[in-house]
Amino acid sequence: MKAVIFDMDGVLIDSEPLHYATDLALLGELGLSVPRGYLDGFVGMTNPAMWERILSEFQRYDSVGDILVRQLALKLAMLESGPYAPIEGIPGLLARLRERGIPLAVASSSSGAFIGAALRKLGIAEYFQACVSGEDVARGKPEPDVFLRAAETLGAAPADCVVIEDSRHGVAAARRAGMRCVGFVNPRSGNQDLSAAHVTVADFAALTDETLFGLG
Repeated sequence: MKAVIFDMDGVLIDSEPLHYATDLALLGELGLSVPRGYLDGFVGMTNPAMWERILSEFQRYDSVGDILVRQLALKLAMLESGPYAPIEGIPGLLARLRERGIPLAVASSSSGAFIGAALRKLGIAEYFQACVSGEDVARGKPEPDVFLRAAETLGAAPADCVVIEDSRHGVAAARRAGMRCVGFVNPRSGNQDLSAAHVTVADFAALTDETLFGLG
C-alpha cells in the first residue's frame, strides 16, 4: 500500500497569489523593485531561503527574522479574510484516498502556522495523518528532506510514496527523495517546469487510481 504526500500551496489551496501579493508588499516596504515573474523562481522554496537569497541579491542587510514575522502576519490576515476553498477536485480525491485506507501527509515549504491555518480554513485537516513544514527540516526544496520526513512520519518507504506537486523545486525534491511524482499544472503558480514529474495533470478529476499509482 502506498502513501500520498501533498504539497499544499498551489495543490490543496490556490494560495500562490496570496504569497505573491504578500511578498510584493514586503518588497515594496523594503524599497525593492523587481520585474514581473521574478517571484516565480522561488515557488516551492522555504521563506527563509527565499528572503536570504533576495537580500543577498540586492546586497541588503535587513533582518530575515523580522521580515518573516511581518510576512506571516500578513499571510494569516489575508487567509482569514479571503474566500478560500480547496482546489477543485481535492475534496473528492481526499475522500477517495481515505476510503481506500491510503495514508496521507502534507509536506510544504510554508510555515507550520500557515499550514495549520490553511487546512483549517479549507476544512480538510482531518484527512492528513502527518504535516511537515519547511521549518521542520534542515534543507528546503529542492532538497528531499521535507518529503523524506513525511514518509518517515507515515511509516512508509520513500519508494512507496507518491508526491503531488505544482512547482519545479517540489518536483525536484520528490525525485531526489526517490518518490514518484504527479505534477499538477496550476497556471496561478507561475511558469513552472514540471517536465521531471512522472506524469502531469491539469485537473484532479483526471487523477484516476491508475494514473496515481500506476506510474512508471
